[in-house]
Amino acid sequence: MTTSQTTAMSVDDARTYADWFACIGDPTRVRMLHTIASEPSGSTTVGALASALGISQSTASHHVRRLADVGFVLVDKHGTTTVVSVNTACCTGLPHAADVVMGSVQRLPCCPDEVPGVGVRALAERDWTDVRRIYAEGIETGQATFETDVPATAALDRKWLDGHRWVAEVDGQVAGWAAVAPVSQRKCYAGVGESSVYVGDGWRGRGVGKALVRKQVMAADSDGLWTLQTSIFPENRASVGLHHSAGFRTVGVRERIAELNGEWRDTVFMERRSGH
Repeated sequence: MTTSQTTAMSVDDARTYADWFACIGDPTRVRMLHTIASEPSGSTTVGALASALGISQSTASHHVRRLADVGFVLVDKHGTTTVVSVNTACCTGLPHAADVVMGSVQRLPCCPDEVPGVGVRALAERDWTDVRRIYAEGIETGQATFETDVPATAALDRKWLDGHRWVAEVDGQVAGWAAVAPVSQRKCYAGVGESSVYVGDGWRGRGVGKALVRKQVMAADSDGLWTLQTSIFPENRASVGLHHSAGFRTVGVRERIAELNGEWRDTVFMERRSGH
């Protein structure tokens, strides 16, 4: 790609990314961030970090402050105890920064490869029971959607675009589904769709999502949909990674965009542009 085909990165963006990369240029901070992120709760204390890394508490506090300055971690005081947690937005913001710096977001990645053993076909009338069951399983995780109840079949049928509804089968069983809904009724947005991908309980980690996204983006490109977009909870790293692999890029993190079960949640807003 020649210079004339690209847009120079702004000085402000370059400075921000340089600060991020400089922060994690220190091995202790890399180990610290990994330790915090690896905690099941996503948080720990400064004292526990010092013990885990074999450093003094004052040294641990220094590195925590540096990580907090650039937004990689969040710090809360609970009495005399300092609790440190990962800022989940950094899990998506940092990979996207690397993509920007290396120029990869200007090129549309290829679709994921085919997944052996997973078949994807158009959703049929007989599939609605399985689709709604898998939808319910996604709701149960608390990491898939703001919905708290499965929409009625008729509502989903009205919502989803014809020709962009898919189910994945493994050994003759429906293991997941994907669909695209229009984002607007305005003609100017006719080529923009909202993507949904759900994998059933017991089928996750077996390539079902990859097979569904592959079919979805290929069909969208073929049918003239110029943008697919989706919103994903930052905690759902598997879904964020899946969409990155199919050419989606992180547009931004929408902080406290809506409540789920009384808790304000962020979402990662991602989109994939066709090459057309």
